[in-house]
Amino acid sequence: MYRKLFKAVMRIRLVEEKIIKLYPSDKVQSPVHMSIGQEAVAVGCCAALGPKDLVFATYRSHAFYLAKGGDMNKMFAELYGRIDGGCKGKAGSMHLAAPDVGFMGASAVVASSIPHAAGAALAAMRRKTGQAIMSVFGDGATEEGVCHETLNFAALHKLPVVFVCEDNGLAVHSALETRQSYKLDKLAEQYGIDTITIENGMDFIGIQATVKKAVSDVRRGSGPKFILIKTYRYKEHVGPGDDFDAGYRPIAEFEKWKSLDPIVQDEKTYNELKPELDAEVTKAVDFAEASPWPGREELLTDVW
Repeated sequence: MYRKLFKAVMRIRLVEEKIIKLYPSDKVQSPVHMSIGQEAVAVGCCAALGPKDLVFATYRSHAFYLAKGGDMNKMFAELYGRIDGGCKGKAGSMHLAAPDVGFMGASAVVASSIPHAAGAALAAMRRKTGQAIMSVFGDGATEEGVCHETLNFAALHKLPVVFVCEDNGLAVHSALETRQSYKLDKLAEQYGIDTITIENGMDFIGIQATVKKAVSDVRRGSGPKFILIKTYRYKEHVGPGDDFDAGYRPIAEFEKWKSLDPIVQDEKTYNELKPELDAEVTKAVDFAEASPWPGREELLTDVW
């Protein structure tokens, strides 16, 4: 299990690092919100789900897209704005989707996918599909009214949904303590939703075990669960760069998380897996670069 999940985490890391290298060339046709540092959250969570379970995510969703089984070739083609992208090049980085594997899409609007997850959970419950639905969002999304409305609705109707809050402590450049008078680990409890806190967002094994139990519970009708996972983004809010010189977060915090990072610490497994994963990433980039641009006939397709 360790090697399998490590490989999934490393695969995401190498994809992100390739995007960083490509970005200055302007081949990537959209802003990017990097998942580096938060990969283990996505891998641990998605490893706890079944093939028919659904995930609704945020604009920082490269990791969840790949962890849920999204096609890497289509992802790079989408970032390039090409026709062979998962959304024909129209969505870009912030609106990735792969419904064929249960990744129901990301949104650039903060908290907007949370009620979509509740709607899918309501449908799953009424249709008796046995699906568990996962809603993934950042700590900043909990400040939006729709988050509170959805927590209340999900609790009231005992929906089969697991709310996963990726708590990296930041909303763009604003620290959590300057934004929230409430305690994140107490928020969902006010709506009668069981809350579980995971302190180490680098521990993909621990995350998988905890989330698997929560998924099993909601599938059996326990009602929603709220899982708060402490994590850390390595890169700037949007873009491929480092921003420690901006002064809003200390480098010591980054070093602390790096000391927990399996990709950094387990050099042996990293070196063993790197050739295979490098080849896969290179193949995906080649696929994107060979993909045609959308034609004029695509201009008004998929518009509702």
